[in-house]
Amino acid sequence: MENRKGARAIKDIPDEVLELLNKGKLSSVNLTEWLAIDQRLLVHNVLAAINRTAYLQVVLDAVDGLKKPTVNTINQSIGYTLYHLAKEKEDNELFEILKQHKSDLVRCWATYFIGYNDSLTIKEKLDGIKYFAADSHFGVREICWMAVRADITASLEESIKMLLTWTKDENEYVRRFATESTRPRGVWCKHIDVLKENPELGLPLLEALHEDTSKYVKDSVGNWLNDAAKTRPDFVLDLCSKWESKGMNKDTKYIISKAKRSI
Repeated sequence: MENRKGARAIKDIPDEVLELLNKGKLSSVNLTEWLAIDQRLLVHNVLAAINRTAYLQVVLDAVDGLKKPTVNTINQSIGYTLYHLAKEKEDNELFEILKQHKSDLVRCWATYFIGYNDSLTIKEKLDGIKYFAADSHFGVREICWMAVRADITASLEESIKMLLTWTKDENEYVRRFATESTRPRGVWCKHIDVLKENPELGLPLLEALHEDTSKYVKDSVGNWLNDAAKTRPDFVLDLCSKWESKGMNKDTKYIISKAKRSI
């Protein structure tokens, strides 16, 4: 069951698989399964399993209060509420329990313990989120940059300097975080206006990754530049021309094709 391919439609997910997903005893293997999980039921089952049922009603009330409940807003609400409950109750064990959990969605909740902790510096937040950036699950990797994107935006130049060291990491997931978390427009998130107008600030990251061999990283770099092209096509065209003039390899060529697709 761990190595299943995963259904293409929610209606095709076997009942046994869905039950285990909702109990937090199985990790989702594709987006279809990820979207099928009932997070209200999941948080009920997880809190019962870790003897935190006293937190449940507060969490559910917060979810019920959402104006636009989506998988991401519910995810964020649960993470936010659990963080503040743990802080209020001095429950210092909860973060580690969620961080190491079998369920990918539960690990997503844990990322907000970092994102919403105002006592942490941007360095401490990035150091803490790096664990999740390297997660084997696609969902955790997406949610983790969302959890700290506002902090990255607020300390943009400092963040870019720190993320530059991530571009040299052996793990392609960590390298990809550097550009994905700083995309000028991004997906399902607030735009970084300063990068839309002044994408030159992100140049150190782009230069560091423009020859990366990982498709996962190349897609992110190309998408970063495609974002920038919406407001600063001149920047993207000039940078691509510079790379082309130096004699580009197939990896850079791939990035350029994605970068210029909307120009």
